[in-house]
Amino acid sequence: MKISTKGRYALRLMLDIALHGTEEPVRVKDIAKRQEISAKYLEQIISVLVKADYVKSVRGPQGGYRLTRNPEEYKVGMILRLTEGNLSPVDCLSGETNECPRQGDCVTLRLWKEIDEAIRGVIDKYTLADLMEWHQELGSDYVI
Repeated sequence: MKISTKGRYALRLMLDIALHGTEEPVRVKDIAKRQEISAKYLEQIISVLVKADYVKSVRGPQGGYRLTRNPEEYKVGMILRLTEGNLSPVDCLSGETNECPRQGDCVTLRLWKEIDEAIRGVIDKYTLADLMEWHQELGSDYVI
């Protein structure tokens, strides 16, 4: 499994808003500058986050974006699944039920399940608040 730039940038974008949006909304161009990411690409990602109600747009000269919830309420897995889709290592684990006709005889299914559980165990364990804490531990000069 490999996380695309869309997923990684969405996580960085959300973390940037969490870190810098406590007083005023955060503008995309400011995030783009801090993160060294194209503002156009961030606009595409932020539209997905707005539609999912993860962030809200604040209009006006002091406008920008804010989180709609507290950082503790955003699991890393939520953000990655929104932008990446299913994160299962194999297709047969991506749905509610395994429809694979070979599942009863599949020697590797157990391996894929363990990998899937390990991935979910990590990404669903940590929140934006955890990432904010890690950022503070490393110091404000640390790049997200």
